[in-house]
Amino acid sequence: MFAAVLQGYDLTDEEALSLAAFSDLAPLLATAAQLRDQAHQQRISYSRKVFIPLTQLCRDVCHYCTFTQPPKRGQRAYLTKDEVLAIARAGAEAGCKEALFTLGDKPELRYKVVAQELAELGHPTTISYLTEMAELVLKETGLLPHANPGVMTREEIAALRKVTVSQGIMLESASERLSERGGPHYGSPDKHPAVRLETIRLAGELQVPFTSGILIGIGETRRERIESLLALRALHQQYGHIQEIIIQNFRAKPDTRMANAPEPDLDELLWSLAVARVIFGPQMNIQAPPNLSPGTYGQLIGAGLNDWGGVSPVTPDHVNPEARWPHLNELAEQTARAGKILLERLAVYPAYVLAAQQWQDPQLVTPVLHASDSDGLARIDEWSPGASVPVPAFERDLILNAPQDKKSQISPEVQYSITRALAGEDLSEAEVTRLFQVRGEEFAAVCAAADGLRRRVNGDVVSYVVNRNINYTNICYFKCQFCAFSKGKLSENLRGTPYDLGIDEVVRRAQEAWARGATEVCMQGGIHPEYTGATYLQLARAVKGALPNMHIHAFSPLEVWQGAHTLGISVHDFLVQLREAGLSTLPGTAAEILDDEVRATLCPDKLNTEQWLSVIEEAHRVGLRTTATIMYGHIDQPKHWARHLLRIRELQKRTGGFNEFVPLPFVHMEAPIYWKGRARKGPTFREAVLMHAVARLVLHPHITNIQVSWVKMGQDGIKLCLQAGANDLGGTLMNESITRAAGGEFGQELPPEQMESLISSIKRVPLQRTTSYRQVSEERRQASFEAAELQPIVLTPSKRYVRRRTAAKEATL
Repeated sequence: MFAAVLQGYDLTDEEALSLAAFSDLAPLLATAAQLRDQAHQQRISYSRKVFIPLTQLCRDVCHYCTFTQPPKRGQRAYLTKDEVLAIARAGAEAGCKEALFTLGDKPELRYKVVAQELAELGHPTTISYLTEMAELVLKETGLLPHANPGVMTREEIAALRKVTVSQGIMLESASERLSERGGPHYGSPDKHPAVRLETIRLAGELQVPFTSGILIGIGETRRERIESLLALRALHQQYGHIQEIIIQNFRAKPDTRMANAPEPDLDELLWSLAVARVIFGPQMNIQAPPNLSPGTYGQLIGAGLNDWGGVSPVTPDHVNPEARWPHLNELAEQTARAGKILLERLAVYPAYVLAAQQWQDPQLVTPVLHASDSDGLARIDEWSPGASVPVPAFERDLILNAPQDKKSQISPEVQYSITRALAGEDLSEAEVTRLFQVRGEEFAAVCAAADGLRRRVNGDVVSYVVNRNINYTNICYFKCQFCAFSKGKLSENLRGTPYDLGIDEVVRRAQEAWARGATEVCMQGGIHPEYTGATYLQLARAVKGALPNMHIHAFSPLEVWQGAHTLGISVHDFLVQLREAGLSTLPGTAAEILDDEVRATLCPDKLNTEQWLSVIEEAHRVGLRTTATIMYGHIDQPKHWARHLLRIRELQKRTGGFNEFVPLPFVHMEAPIYWKGRARKGPTFREAVLMHAVARLVLHPHITNIQVSWVKMGQDGIKLCLQAGANDLGGTLMNESITRAAGGEFGQELPPEQMESLISSIKRVPLQRTTSYRQVSEERRQASFEAAELQPIVLTPSKRYVRRRTAAKEATL
């Protein structure tokens, strides 16, 4: 049976119930651990939370509970708004992401004084007040609320769904027997299983990410535990909404009716955890509170759990106040001893974060996305591409001090993929995706492998090109959701003035660049509705006519596609004309993510994946080499990055026409899709570094140059990328404007002096190169180091494309 489960077989209810008589722990635990690893690999998660006990009053009288208390004269029944906010703000200052609201069931139905206090607060029910407080905490602190309010109606769940990212109720047990006289739930109407299961079912109907679980050791049998788990499994199979199963062990507490009841031993807890894993399979999140079983972390992990639940650095566990939370450093250390890595998640689990449009109220989608990374886990630092903030110390130290003796922390599948990549073998989509998801010591191992491969292929040379960006127009009739560069009445971006440069200004800038030592002009712009293929041919001819030796690196595949269409000729024929007009190479931009699942939202009116690849392949066929790019970190996931890299690799194997691979992390600050609340804050630093490292491994040996963008990564960031597989710094740029338009803060030019100083600072050898990766002449190099100050640029305004409201406003100034 266990062998079948490991192959993906779901136990029937009868087969699951048969486990009640299964007492051989070793094979059960081994199966559970292997199942967990199939989906969660080495990850053990937790949520950094603050515990807000809105009220400790309850109409139920569970015989083991010390959380609930009767009303006391002179004491309020509920925390006030100020008290709630004080707790929440303390949590936010301590780095918490979750505000866990816990409270008793419907105390207003038992105590008149509670109903009166609620009325004074302007609320008919406890859950109504909870809804207001959750909304207040979200608005004032940014913490994501999770609520455990007990039994609820459909209307109450729906109201809470608007202000909480997840909800929960412990089933505890599906045994009606426990509610009979003498049982732990006797006299507690809200603990009847049918009532609790109905709440969980309603949450499923309303698509609420939901937490539930069982409490073991309160008098139930093993069979009854399995029946409880099966009842939860049935609801999850119907609605897919149960995000975690908690296996909580009973702790006897003084001054309760069950003060002398025996607690379940460790074997009982391990058995219950393993059975839950076997019943629910690899994907489910199985949790056991670490503070209730101190000193047993490794054994609990060995039983198949993948989550420690919420851990607070601020507040105690109000339900189990005698059991202190473990210090997060202790939890991380104990998790590492078990061969796993501790990762922070949000109150809502990754699978539901990645499908936030389905599982969250519209007003909650944005805060969830902004708090998450590409895997749906918590974003734990303030770094974003283009932002002038320090790189995270944790990843920096892993890159610079990659440990040599931590092989035990690297999973066999990651090590196997690294070994195959270093040998130039083709990795699968799943393997590449896994490399993008590495953390901790595995992250260090991938970076070290990429750096070693870089050294083998490129030596210690770090190259750069002296060039000038000329963006001849920012007017565009495409509505790419990531673009903050395009302006005017056709644009998604509301700010900025539309311009359209004259040919004379384009030529002037190119001539000035040549005088300053440039060997390349990079020319791209928006897709101006009045441009045709003739416009692009004119631009190329004008620059080539004025500067015969200047390398023209110009026109994205989208511009090529549009230019050919406007002339009524094939892409092949248009590329031939561009080449004859002086075009030397194409930038492989407009690629974004080469996966139509992402492009359908990110750039729906742009070239699709196959069209982009076909333009590039045709360019290679007519003798025009290109770059390959990726623009990542917005609505995409590691699986999309993997598909992108593999498509680039396959094309390169056919044509050999790519000079380099250029990762371009999404700069979010001014991007329309970010302002609409539908994108993350760009990739995390770990993700950005990995894009360079994984690209080095996956594209080997077909693409040998991996470039890092200084305008996106900043100087500290590029130093670290150069030690994780990158070997090129791209261009000095002179007039970088696209990243600046998106909110980037790293300037518009990085002169050769600064380029070489930066390269030398990490003991690498600087090389000023041409676009085709050859060393420049001494004359060009000398000119670049004697460059005069740039003259002011001229942006020819295009009044025809100014938004009317903007024009009217400017007229009044």
